[in-house]
Amino acid sequence: MHPTWALQDAKNQFSELVETALREGPQTVTRRGQAVVVVVPVATWEATQKPPPRLKDWLVRPGLLDDVTLDRDREPARVVDLS
Repeated sequence: MHPTWALQDAKNQFSELVETALREGPQTVTRRGQAVVVVVPVATWEATQKPPPRLKDWLVRPGLLDDVTLDRDREPARVVDLS
């Protein structure tokens, strides 16, 4: 869990709350003992708002298969009796 600030303390020490969030990461603010908000740096927030990459985009990205070599089995296909 994140470090916790009571709402009154967060209001009275807002600058410190912001600096701590920037320096140490997310800070939880509580009201009457219940967590109500989390203060996070903008970069952290924006990272959570990006949609996850689509599989298609990952598969077609340039260079994905540059180091991949595929060795094919040169044996003739096996004969299967379907009767």
